[in-house]
Amino acid sequence: MIIVKTPMRVSFCGGGSDLPVFYEKHGGAVLSAGLSRYIYLSIHPYFHPDKLVCKYSSNEIASEPSQLKHPIFRVLLEQFGINGVEITSTADVPAGTGLGSSSSFTVCLLHTLYAYTGKYVSPGKLAAEACHTEIELLGEPIGKQDQYAAAFGGLHVYRFKKDGHVDVEPVIMSNEAVSRLENNLLMFYTGDLRSASAILSEQGKNVATDSDKEQAQLKISRYTDELHRELINDNIDAMGPLLHANWEQKKKLAGAISTPFIDEAYEKAMAAGATGGKLLGAGGGGFLLFYVPEHRHNAVKNALAYLRYMKFEFSYSGSTIIYVGDKPKGY
Repeated sequence: MIIVKTPMRVSFCGGGSDLPVFYEKHGGAVLSAGLSRYIYLSIHPYFHPDKLVCKYSSNEIASEPSQLKHPIFRVLLEQFGINGVEITSTADVPAGTGLGSSSSFTVCLLHTLYAYTGKYVSPGKLAAEACHTEIELLGEPIGKQDQYAAAFGGLHVYRFKKDGHVDVEPVIMSNEAVSRLENNLLMFYTGDLRSASAILSEQGKNVATDSDKEQAQLKISRYTDELHRELINDNIDAMGPLLHANWEQKKKLAGAISTPFIDEAYEKAMAAGATGGKLLGAGGGGFLLFYVPEHRHNAVKNALAYLRYMKFEFSYSGSTIIYVGDKPKGY
């Protein structure tokens, strides 16, 4: 048996600039961090060598990969030519909550299949192949940031070049500043699940055809560089205002990004002492993230007591093989 764990992510600034319709014209940049919430995949030889078993929110048994309903399982198992295995997926947080779980799953499955076939794969290759799988093979209207955050983990700036190349730059801060930053970021679950693809598809079309929305996306991309400069100087309090500025521009990009419920929760947190925040992911639901000075933590938590608070830390390792057992005799 082989077990792989892959982090989800929290994105701070620059989201949307990783969409091809934008970075192929302007280039893009996103600042994000791996999150201490994970996708886990285990793979083991199946008793029947001519069958596949894939266990996730549903259970599938098939004679060959092409029969699988789960698109990522189907495409990647076909690509690797693997049969006669049982693969089980578990996750700390459900899909559709804005933490990049779909791309984390893709990275995790790629890593698992490479490990099962006895091949080493670098984080850069994992990320690039996950992008190819989701964007080109499956036609998802998504960007590239989630795949890279899942593969690399840690706190990084990802720069999306016009030719499609991605530069990965670590954000270097003192240990004390990183600890304070983690402590002052509060996350709350809104209780809503949503499809990122529909929102990102609308957002991409809007940015490509509406000059005002294109300008909003340009501002969002520039916030990444501004936040990067502040963080490497250990000015973590800059996080709040820049999260707020990013959120104000992001809401302009597509109609379904926010809702009255989300707006009300955001306003309550700001009134209670948060200095900025944003909805994680494409929009419409999932987790709200706020930067809150420590002396205002209790006030913000009380203001949002009707939402589920989730404590977290950064994950400093990307996709990782955490267990390799002996292959049973006879397989």
